Amino acid sequence: MAIISKDSVWVQPQSYFGILQSHIKALKMDTGTLSAMIDTWSKIESGTEVTKLDPNANKISLSNGKEFSYKALVLGAGFDHSCENIEGLAEFDQGHDDNNVFVHQLDSKARLERNFYNGFMHRGGDYLNYSPAVPYKGEGTDFYSLYYESLLRQDKLIGAAAAGSKVQYWSPNKFIYAFPYANEVALEECDKRGVEVNLGWELLSVRQDAHTKVATFKNVDTGEKIERDFVGANVNPPSKQHKFILDSGICDNTGMVDVNRYTLQHNKFENIFAIGDCISG
Repeated sequence: MAIISKDSVWVQPQSYFGILQSHIKALKMDTGTLSAMIDTWSKIESGTEVTKLDPNANKISLSNGKEFSYKALVLGAGFDHSCENIEGLAEFDQGHDDNNVFVHQLDSKARLERNFYNGFMHRGGDYLNYSPAVPYKGEGTDFYSLYYESLLRQDKLIGAAAAGSKVQYWSPNKFIYAFPYANEVALEECDKRGVEVNLGWELLSVRQDAHTKVATFKNVDTGEKIERDFVGANVNPPSKQHKFILDSGICDNTGMVDVNRYTLQHNKFENIFAIGDCISG
């Protein structure tokens, strides 16, 4: 038995919001080390990634040059989730948090310190909340628009925010939540609180002009492009399937690992199982 991971500990996304608001300690963000979680006779290959999977030969190749054969394989690769997937977002992400652009990317405790201020500083203009096309990492946990609206409302009461400023929610999806009843409730609440909802729009890029920040969106139906000024944003970047999985032939026509959703066993290769964001269904 071997565990292969590019990290020696894993981020626990369910702790993200609680830590962000200081309800629980940042230590909860990481799991224990791999060596503490498995028996000593198991092999650990950390700090490396799978670069090739050959399901017909039952072999995987690693970025450190090693190759493993397997009797059974469990894939929990998640998604490739990076701010690099939106033009200009990495530059904001690498800048100081006073640029007021925050990336919803669950990758480290360091990001928690930066993202603590997300939603707090949208004074003077509009604040953007963006969710990418489904499926994506953090799906269902990144709709913070109502939270941001409550902060903005308090700022308006004390004259710390412009009277006409508002929260805007953008997404290429045609819904906030994939579950109809939850989606209906969220949309009604947005309407009640004055949150502007823009569905069917993909975020292409963000940039800093001389006196303002600008986001470029594309309509997923018509291809029309528009630009919007903003003063702050919380952006969940698009998630992509890992290339070694796409190249392996174990995906369905949507690019997701083709497993039985009840048993998590692959529908063609019986000795492959998969779990998490990378699977179909």
